[in-house]
Amino acid sequence: PILEGRLMGPDMWHGMWPDTAIYIPWWIWAITWIIASLWANRTVNRPGIGREWIYRIIALAGFFFLLGGFLKTQDNHLVWSRWPGVMGDAAYPPIPVGWAMVAVTFLGFAFAWWARIHLGRLWSGSITRKEGHHVVDTGPYAIVRHPIYTGILLSAVASAIAIAQVHAYLGALLLIIGYWLKARLEENWLREELGPQDYDAYRRRVPMLVPFGPKAA
Repeated sequence: PILEGRLMGPDMWHGMWPDTAIYIPWWIWAITWIIASLWANRTVNRPGIGREWIYRIIALAGFFFLLGGFLKTQDNHLVWSRWPGVMGDAAYPPIPVGWAMVAVTFLGFAFAWWARIHLGRLWSGSITRKEGHHVVDTGPYAIVRHPIYTGILLSAVASAIAIAQVHAYLGALLLIIGYWLKARLEENWLREELGPQDYDAYRRRVPMLVPFGPKAA
């Protein structure tokens, strides 16, 4: 499928706008992330879906509002059309700023991938305790306690600025709330599973989601 931004036509790819190009890093991240999900240790324990459904629904709604759209037929081609802009062209940032947000989106996913590779087989897409699980406090995990979430949220905020529509800003806000809730639940779970002494010491040293931000008391 072809992505539709402010302009759509035969020369769309030649004269691509930032709010169209912003979807490219999301597709790359989604495809590679799904493939990499096969690389993980066996799950030993998890808190259960009953404790996870709230953040899952909020995060899913966030992705939907940030990147949502619909399929339609145009010139005998199936295209992915973003929701109509409700703020008008005047709301779009200057073109250099838009392209800078595309670069920041790539940067956010690069940070998330650094954390994913550093975590190795201990990674999981949901809250779990993996076989051989322990507190990882090196690499990106010495900068923030949840660098994967930090990278995704950085990409979400940058994408919302490039798309510059109410639904995108709402999506980014929902993602921030959803991943914050997930991080809180994950930390309480890991504290129970790995022992409060080591994990509390880590929380006092390293901020949760924002580099150089407040740390746990």
